[in-house]
Amino acid sequence: MGQGEPRADAGRPRAGYELPLLLFAGFRTLIDELHTELARQGHPEVRPAHGFALQAIGPDGSVATDIARRLGISKQAAGKTVDRLVALGYAERADDPADARRKLVRLTARGFDVLARSAAIFDRLRADWSAELGEERVSAMEDDLRAVVSPGAFRLDAAGWIGGAI
Repeated sequence: MGQGEPRADAGRPRAGYELPLLLFAGFRTLIDELHTELARQGHPEVRPAHGFALQAIGPDGSVATDIARRLGISKQAAGKTVDRLVALGYAERADDPADARRKLVRLTARGFDVLARSAAIFDRLRADWSAELGEERVSAMEDDLRAVVSPGAFRLDAAGWIGGAI
């Protein structure tokens, strides 16, 4: 089905539970396609939860307690996630220049690379949706979602919220 073609189910009554399922299915479709492409581009071990954790670390680095808070998980779970990212080469631990007792978790070149590739892939996926649905419909969908989503609703703790610990 391309741009402008009516859907077979247009006009039928819609059950309320379908909306969150469709939103989640759209999210899952994008994330699955992202990870398929990341694997092709040399990052086969990256999992969706890693993306949230890399974002929580941020470009300037963070301490484990801040990563845990941003992800909405325990400090122990954050430590295990950081351990995994370090083992995979996406993050490193370093002395915190502000406090010698703390360790700062920083992204490595590989961590920055996977984030940059992810951004480019998301741009391509959005363009694919625009080619299928039309730019106007995709832009309208984004505008409509911005209108109904609470301010500050995007938080990095989504992975922890959906499935408990990362």
